[in-house]
Amino acid sequence: MPDYVTLKNRHADEQPREKFEHLGRNALSNSELIGILLGTGSKSKSAIDLARDALNLADNSLHSLARMTVADLCRIEGIGPAKAISVLSALELGARRASEEIKLSRRIGSSREAYQYMSQYLQDKPYEEFWVILLSRSNRLIKEYKISEGSISGTVADPRKIYKLAIDRGASGIILCHNHPSGNLKPSTSDMDLTRKVKLAGEMLDIQVLDHIIVSSGGYYSFADDGKL
Repeated sequence: MPDYVTLKNRHADEQPREKFEHLGRNALSNSELIGILLGTGSKSKSAIDLARDALNLADNSLHSLARMTVADLCRIEGIGPAKAISVLSALELGARRASEEIKLSRRIGSSREAYQYMSQYLQDKPYEEFWVILLSRSNRLIKEYKISEGSISGTVADPRKIYKLAIDRGASGIILCHNHPSGNLKPSTSDMDLTRKVKLAGEMLDIQVLDHIIVSSGGYYSFADDGKL
């Protein structure tokens, strides 16, 4: 059964659309944009009110909201699976758009560009994944690959698999990348040991490890920027 929307709530739901039309998207708050995605409110709340509830559940963080599941959002009275899927789909599109901007240039020349490109794959994952970015001699993007996935606390990456991909695709440089679902950006002892092992193997193959990026909901850590390579 569709949500029952009062006339008062219907007017409240229409306000952000009018604001969008006359003032532009940048004039809207996060709750107003999410309210547009929700479409309608419930018997007692407008779509904007439900959007505020969703943001409050995520501590007012869009990154945290993107990590939620449909079931998480459905805990809010007035938000069902259809509304939850609409919100999460829009957040996923936003992440893909950010990575597409890097993809269009086809060049990754800094730790920030590597982070922006890989955040679509890693930022909202509840468990660790390990990826490698393959680059040409001029740092042009060749391809990114997921090497392994693990638990919430760790994953294992095989240097042989990494360099087989690099050799097969003719890469001259690679960027290692994995996430920390805990939000902690400090590299672990195993992170540092693996980085050294992969770098040493690359020197023997004349394939340079340009960086190792750790991604979390709070940003990223770069081995290269911190002088750890």
